[in-house]
Amino acid sequence: MNFQEIKRLDEKYYAETFSRFPVAFVGGKGATLVDTEGKEYVDFGAGIAVNIFGVNDEEWKQAVITQLNGVQHLSNLYYCESQAKLAELLCKKTGAKRVFFGNSGAEANECAMKAARKYSYDKYGEGRYKIIALNNSFHGRTLFTLSATGQDIFHQYYMPFVAGVECVDANMKSVTDAAADGTACAVMIECVQGESGVTVLDAEFLQMLGKFCSERDILLIVDEVQTGYGRTGKMFSYEHFGISPDIVTVAKGIAGGLPLGACLFYKKTERVFSAGDHGSTFGGNPVCCAAGVNVIERLTDEFMLEVQGKAEYLRAKLRIIDGVNAVTGLGMMIGLDIDKNVKEVAAACLKKGLLVLTAHKRLRLLPPLTITKTEMDEGLTILREVLNA
Repeated sequence: MNFQEIKRLDEKYYAETFSRFPVAFVGGKGATLVDTEGKEYVDFGAGIAVNIFGVNDEEWKQAVITQLNGVQHLSNLYYCESQAKLAELLCKKTGAKRVFFGNSGAEANECAMKAARKYSYDKYGEGRYKIIALNNSFHGRTLFTLSATGQDIFHQYYMPFVAGVECVDANMKSVTDAAADGTACAVMIECVQGESGVTVLDAEFLQMLGKFCSERDILLIVDEVQTGYGRTGKMFSYEHFGISPDIVTVAKGIAGGLPLGACLFYKKTERVFSAGDHGSTFGGNPVCCAAGVNVIERLTDEFMLEVQGKAEYLRAKLRIIDGVNAVTGLGMMIGLDIDKNVKEVAAACLKKGLLVLTAHKRLRLLPPLTITKTEMDEGLTILREVLNA
């Protein structure tokens, strides 16, 4: 099918939930995508931090094909080798004690908040249920995760939200005030707030928050859906700040392009769930978990050093581009503060062969972690041309 045929079908039958760019991709390699007309594009978005090895990665594909040659789905009523293996690798890599698999970041965050409430109920009884989240956060599009998303733009139409969730500013006074009534069971944070502008939280605040939560047995939940899996140059972004979460959520890059999410339980919360407390039909799908095993086995210390080096190179080049006022974020999770309209810039970049993302008034760059220097340079050239036009 050519692009116009695809576009006509989509506009006739798909729910009008997305404002799409005028392009459809059919192939590519690494951080280079190819559209229906054969045009090539440098990918600085990675499917919103999902395709961490880019597209058409041979080793990743083989892991998926091998599992497809076995069984493509198993109910969670039965044991699954790839699921068990991925759970083991995740725990050994991160220090977590147990894992629950869902299908997305929203599901992982939903699971985390349910787990926090159950932990508190089991230990303290009723009345200790409040989830404290931060303004400018984004945790998903279910009603519970939207309730914990501190951005009014996502709150239209869907009232009333889940009760017992409060969003506050990212400072200790606001958190302390929210917890003062004794009803708080958890604080949920992103160390880098991606959707609201790729903003890194203050290190001192995070360290004080970790101590505050630990002293009061308030669980600290860290949402690593966008920041995890090497995106910031470490396995998880919280490692940059010296804090110890009780629950961590991951998705996006975890399976390199297939739908998978995970909720990681550390020592305090490892036995919070019993049989029947939570579940998922597709969560921990064998094919997705086989992809996840391939991904995590390749996230070695050497690989992380390569990511850090690429991030330093890319950031240094971005800082000297005319029209870039500031470079925010951590590692290969990059925000660009520019004077021009970011939507218009993203559209202009697309026309020239570069995919970039936006986050409020900033450009957002989330390239594949395997992007080459040549691909980075090609993308930087296009971005420079657009910003200086």
